[in-house]
Amino acid sequence: MILNLPYSALRAFEAVVRHSGFSPAAEELGVSQSAVSQHVRSLEEWLGRELLVRGARQSRPTREGEQLALAISDGLGRISDVCAQLRDKTRSDRTIVISCLPGFAFNWLFPRLIHFDLAHPDLSISIATDTGQHPFSGADADIGIRYGLGEYPGFQTDLLMNERLFPVCAPGLLPELHSIEDLFRHTLLVDENLHHGAASPTWEFWARQCDLNLPTTLRTRQLGQSNMVVQAAIEGLGVALGREPLVIDSLSEGRLVRPFPYLTQSPLSYWLVRRHETKDSQKVSEFLNWIQAEAKSQPDIPPVVAGSN
Repeated sequence: MILNLPYSALRAFEAVVRHSGFSPAAEELGVSQSAVSQHVRSLEEWLGRELLVRGARQSRPTREGEQLALAISDGLGRISDVCAQLRDKTRSDRTIVISCLPGFAFNWLFPRLIHFDLAHPDLSISIATDTGQHPFSGADADIGIRYGLGEYPGFQTDLLMNERLFPVCAPGLLPELHSIEDLFRHTLLVDENLHHGAASPTWEFWARQCDLNLPTTLRTRQLGQSNMVVQAAIEGLGVALGREPLVIDSLSEGRLVRPFPYLTQSPLSYWLVRRHETKDSQKVSEFLNWIQAEAKSQPDIPPVVAGSN
């Protein structure tokens, strides 16, 4: 049987013993010194024992008081720890951690997350950007969005979207781009972090698939992230090989345009990767349904701007 304990009085008494005085205990608890004194006195009366040796500057516990203070500290401390764990678990249950490439996060995912927040106000998204150079482990994320061939053994893998490849540039460069040969007068913007060997969606891959010959002399600028390639193109610093999901919004908004009609399918795609145990997770299911719907509703590639070639 658990006694109907005077918890406020017990807490006040423990604070007095820990601080060796009523004034600092009152400050910690946010009450008056008189209220703390009354709590301690009522506890002593309830127990029928003197618990403190009161002094002008300092109060110390009796032997029984010290024993009780330790029990309170241990008991309430353990209760506090359990409550903290439960609160953390609640927060964890409401948070979906997504691991994805910085370029995809910046150019495609971030602009669309407001739609998820509005539709699911009870859930929150945490984005962990990952270069993708190391295998997805599932230890620190609920879902991984990976760019590759879809080979992720040991994990549940679903196709999110394919991508097409085509040159893009700022509208101000259009008058100087009438044919592929005109590229020799411009800088080609290159993502230096494509580590997929022969499957990498490079300028050479695009030209080969479109049966085109790139100029033999080309200036290139290597950039460390795909979102930097897109931003450099928007600012007119060169011509980029557009990867559809990363440039579709800028094309739709007119910040980028297509100077040439040639496009081809990329050998790589975007994949949703997760542990098999997540199949019963409601929050994961809700995010997967949402992001797959967003991928399907992505606008089509705008046509080549008239008069650009």
